[in-house]
Amino acid sequence: MDNIIEAFNIHKSFPLGNKEELHVLKGFDFKVPQGKLTILRGRSGSGKTTLLNILSALDKPTKGELYIDGENIIKMSEKQTEKFRRYKMGFVFQSVALVPIMSAYENVDFGLKLADYTGNRDARIKEVLRFVGLDKRMMHMPSQMSGGEQQRVAIARAVAHKPQILFADEPTGALDTSSGLAVVKLFKDLIEVDGVTIVMTTHDPNLCCFGDMIYEMDDGMLSDVTANFKN
Repeated sequence: MDNIIEAFNIHKSFPLGNKEELHVLKGFDFKVPQGKLTILRGRSGSGKTTLLNILSALDKPTKGELYIDGENIIKMSEKQTEKFRRYKMGFVFQSVALVPIMSAYENVDFGLKLADYTGNRDARIKEVLRFVGLDKRMMHMPSQMSGGEQQRVAIARAVAHKPQILFADEPTGALDTSSGLAVVKLFKDLIEVDGVTIVMTTHDPNLCCFGDMIYEMDDGMLSDVTANFKN
């Protein structure tokens, strides 16, 4: 099994003043298999979002090494890192952050423009909205959609430019159980159809059965790792 992300001896600290530091990540290795759903599970404050931000190159570790698709992310310039994120990554958050004055179609189109997508944008927008089950609601505004539908638009926007990796931080946190399960099942479909790698954080133990690799985080450390696939 090939790993698309490999992180070694990851530490992250934040200054508190008076020369003191808050140690959020306390030194561990982390690997993400390609084309699988990796879940970071843990209570609030366990460090999972901080780790996700580092893995997605939104932040840098205080100490450690990070390789994504064979590239040494730590040694990249800010411009190189930004370009890497734009073309190779997609992001979904608990807050869907759709542009409220844009329809579902326009929100996805906006994402494609930001990623400098060079293909047929109209065809791609319709393809991904159909895939997430919103082909009949693509001209609706976010205010005309349920929370689950808005999250599906956010997912369509995140994957429209065909990223290699999708990062999802508590994507079901604001949804009811049924809508949350639908989102995770959609992630599994995306992996099956497009071969995308997905890294997701959650505090909901009911979703972990869908993960191929599950990391349990506790107080800035990995306390348990479970693999649910064979290879």
